Amino acid sequence: MMFDLPDDDTLYRALLDRDAGFDGQAFVCVATTGIFCRLTCPARKPLRANCTFRPTIGACIEAGFRPCKRCKPLDSAALADPQIATLLAALDAQPDKRWAEGDITRMGFDPSTIRRAFKRHYGMTFLEMARQRRLREGFETLSTGAKVITAQHDASFDSASGFRAAFSRLMGCAPGDLGQKGLLLASWIATPLGDMIAISSAHHLHLLEFVDRKALPAEIRALQRLSKGSLGLGTHGPTEQVRAELQAYFTGTSAQFQTPLSLQGSAFAQSVWAALRAIPAGERRSYSQIAQTIGAPQATRAVARANGANQIALVVPCHRVLGADGALTGYGGGLWRKQRLLEIEQQFRATKAPSAAKAQSAASA
Repeated sequence: MMFDLPDDDTLYRALLDRDAGFDGQAFVCVATTGIFCRLTCPARKPLRANCTFRPTIGACIEAGFRPCKRCKPLDSAALADPQIATLLAALDAQPDKRWAEGDITRMGFDPSTIRRAFKRHYGMTFLEMARQRRLREGFETLSTGAKVITAQHDASFDSASGFRAAFSRLMGCAPGDLGQKGLLLASWIATPLGDMIAISSAHHLHLLEFVDRKALPAEIRALQRLSKGSLGLGTHGPTEQVRAELQAYFTGTSAQFQTPLSLQGSAFAQSVWAALRAIPAGERRSYSQIAQTIGAPQATRAVARANGANQIALVVPCHRVLGADGALTGYGGGLWRKQRLLEIEQQFRATKAPSAAKAQSAASA
């Protein structure tokens, strides 16, 4: 903890007053409803005797509470910081702006404080996020068939070499190497936890990764070789399907992914990925449990390698696998993102529980 919470009576007064000064620093758990809320939640206020206060979203979830559907604390963890909310709004208003630390200072913020806050919540600095957003502008311009120079200008890169270098670091190839046609087409998908690249053929999804994954350029080059260089920018049906499924996932509507997949790997890796897809949202497994599931109890390390080799994030939910002691372990998308995904998925477990209980009661009757 970076601070000490006030006493519960103070926090309860803050809840009654919807005091934004405590927003994001503490959450209220309501025993009678089983939900937890931000202190600024507009819902009817519970009695003091039914309230307990916890410092983090994770602590509320671990205590068995589910997130409120009115104040949506899972969505608001980062935005509860007014500095982050202000800068993200500014970035949305000017996605093509070449942001610098001087801009942050002129807005009245301390650059070092902002750097730490964004790193804590998003695993990247605000300036890195802004550069990524500009690169998205260039990527999407190229996807329309525009020339590289036009994409460079839309991405607000001063030099052609700078744009080519940034694009190559992301995609593993120069922007001019990718047209609008190909057996495989790459598309950009924005999500609340960061932007992703999806690559599909006409019938299957081949890749879905966060753009800051270090292995992404190598994975894309491997797909280029597999398709004999027939990789372009654009969208196929499976990409649009997974885009809609991701939208449902992040809005809490559904954790079901039905997009057809093309999984390239050994028979062992395929068995691991199948076991991952069988883990329900809101549940977790250890590497040893996966090894037991696939009938190879001594292959825990091999399971971990196959888990790390997965290149269809979220759909093949490698984030649901933890260490034997329950600790977060390596995740290509970053441990901060893995934690957020696990927290998000608690809501799906919470919504399943009443239905399961009702079914069990009916069966016993």
